[in-house]
Amino acid sequence: MSSYFEAREAIDPLVREQKLFERLPNVLRQAIRNAPAIAQQLDGIEPQDITSRQALAELPVLRKPQLLQQQHAKRHDNPQAEQPELHHVFGGFSTIGWGQALRVFASPGPIYEPQGKQSDYWGFARALHAAGFRSKRLIHNCFSYHFTPAGAMMESAGHALGCTVFPGGVGQTEQQVAAMVDLQPDYYTGTPSFLRIIVEKAEAMKVDIPVRQALFSGEAYPPSLRNWFLERGIEGYEAYGSADLDIMAYQTSAREGLVINEDIIVEIVRPGTSDPVAEGEVGEVVVTTMNPGYPLVRFGTGDLSAMMPGQSPCGRTNGRIKGWLGRADQTTKVRGMFVQPAQIAEIIKRHPHITTARMVIHGSMGNDSMTLKVHGEALEENERHQIADSVREVTKLRAEVECVSANALPNDGKVIDDQRSYE
Repeated sequence: MSSYFEAREAIDPLVREQKLFERLPNVLRQAIRNAPAIAQQLDGIEPQDITSRQALAELPVLRKPQLLQQQHAKRHDNPQAEQPELHHVFGGFSTIGWGQALRVFASPGPIYEPQGKQSDYWGFARALHAAGFRSKRLIHNCFSYHFTPAGAMMESAGHALGCTVFPGGVGQTEQQVAAMVDLQPDYYTGTPSFLRIIVEKAEAMKVDIPVRQALFSGEAYPPSLRNWFLERGIEGYEAYGSADLDIMAYQTSAREGLVINEDIIVEIVRPGTSDPVAEGEVGEVVVTTMNPGYPLVRFGTGDLSAMMPGQSPCGRTNGRIKGWLGRADQTTKVRGMFVQPAQIAEIIKRHPHITTARMVIHGSMGNDSMTLKVHGEALEENERHQIADSVREVTKLRAEVECVSANALPNDGKVIDDQRSYE
C-alpha cells in the first residue's frame, strides 16, 4: 500500500515548482476573465509574466477584511448581471455561480464561499491519508454541517478516499458516544477539544469508543493534548485549512511541521505588508490557489507561521511550515488611535538602516505609552529623533525610540507587542 495519497507528493521539488508556475498564468488569465474583483486586484498585470516567486511577490496581498468589505459593498448593489451572485454575493472573487456551485457557505462576517462540483473540492483527502485513514472504513465526522463548510470539507474528503461518513456534527455528547458504540467507527474528524469531551463522557458512562485515528483541525493541537490522546490509544494528526483557501498544510508521520498541500503556492510575508520574509522568519501566511472556481491570488490568511528548511523525513518533498504560531493582525488602539502593522512597516521603509522593529505598548488602558524598539546596521544614536518624528507622522502618536540588539527582538512575527494591563 502506497505511503502517499498521490505519487507527486514525492516528486523533485524543482519539478513541482516549475509545474506550479507553468499553470499559474493560465489560472490568472481565467480569473481576470471571470472574476471582476480579481481583475481589479491584478489591473495592469500581464499573467504571462508571473512565472516565479519573485514575480508573484510583486502582486498586492489581498486580506480578509478587504474580501469582506468587497462582498458587503457588492451585496447591497442592485444586481443586473446575468449571474449576479458572481459579482454581488461573492464580491467578484468567484468564477462560478448558482447551478455551477453545489453549495454556498457562510463563514463569520458573513463571508460567503462557493463549493464547486469536483470531487474532494477542498483537498482534505490527502491529509486523511497522511493521518492513516484508508478506504472501506467509517469516519465519525464531528465538524459542523451548519452554515460553515467544515463538515462538508471532511465528508467530501472521506468519500474521495473511499470511506463512509457518519455526520455527527457538534454537540449532543451522549448521542455521539452512543453512535460510536453502535457503529464502531475507525476514525474521527473534528476539533481535538470535542473529541476529548466525547472520550471523557464515554469514560464517565463506562463504555469504550473504538476510534484510534483522528484528523484534527479548527484549533490548536498542543503536545500535551496529543499525549493525552496517546495515553488512551488515539493517534491524532493536524490539518491546516480554511473556508477560503481549502487545505493548506497537513501533518505526517514524521511529526515535523506541516507539509504544504499540492496545487497551492505558500509565501510568508512581513505582517502588514506584501513583502516576503527570509526563510525561517515568522510572518503572515499568504496563499495563491489553483482553484478554478475560487482562484484567490496572494490571499493573506492572518495567521503567523514560518517556513522550515529541508524536506520532511516522511519522504514528501513539498515545503513545510511550522504550524500555527498566532495571528498576524496585531492592530491595537492607543489613546483612541489605531496602531497597525502596516504603519510600523511604513516607518521601517522611511529609514533604510532599520532591519527589524517592534512597537511595545506599556502601562494600562488610559495611561499608556509606546516605545519603538529598533535594530539595524549602521544605526546611529542621533537617528532616533528622526525615527521618533516618523512615528508621530505615521501614527499621530508620540513614542520613545530605543536601539536594541538583534537578540532583543524575538523571531515570533510580532511588530506590535501590547503589554498593557487590562485588569
